[in-house]
Amino acid sequence: MEGQDYLNGQTLLIDKPLEWSSFQVVNKLRWLIRKQYDIKKIKVGHAGTLDPLATGLLLICTGKSTKTINELQGQIKEYTGTIVLGATTPSYDLETEINAQFPTDHLTEEGIHAATKQFVGKIEQYPPVFSALKKEGKRLYEYARNNEEVEITPREIEINSFEITAINGVNVDFRVICSKGTYIRSLAHDFGKALHAGGHLSALRRTKIGDFNVANAITLEVFEEQFKG
Repeated sequence: MEGQDYLNGQTLLIDKPLEWSSFQVVNKLRWLIRKQYDIKKIKVGHAGTLDPLATGLLLICTGKSTKTINELQGQIKEYTGTIVLGATTPSYDLETEINAQFPTDHLTEEGIHAATKQFVGKIEQYPPVFSALKKEGKRLYEYARNNEEVEITPREIEINSFEITAINGVNVDFRVICSKGTYIRSLAHDFGKALHAGGHLSALRRTKIGDFNVANAITLEVFEEQFKG
């Protein structure tokens, strides 16, 4: 591919590594393209954030393709991951330490499967307080890290499918198909609450965005290697 191809517009399927922010991936790709083709300025953006602790499909748009970002962000997404029952964390995932533990003796496999039904369809969901959403000019995680109280308003999202794929003790593997704006961390938290057992997300992978599949994505290392030819 030539530098002009990136300027004219490309949609790159990247398999985001663990502990990288989506912003860091965008910066890395922009730097690689500019360096390889001696391009002074090129627009590069992503079509939907993934948390640093999540892996999987990140759509990166370059040049004129950045105009399609809003449309791509609106596509239905698919995730797989693991919810740990019996404990909660303030961030609803492993970014923060466990802050409460709950008994799990009452849980049954049948009950765990049945609890998914109340989350399918259009539901009201509270975003995590540890999120990049803005309220009054500040990101929610800034309030959270300063131990400041902040009122979070719920928003309507749609869960098309919520399927339990494996249960290993308190570790519950799942697959979710959902609308834009869905926080899987919040789903994990709310799922634990519905089971009266608490819950938090321990692993998350985005597998699809619309018709784009992570099976067709490449790693940052492979992308970089392509330039070395």
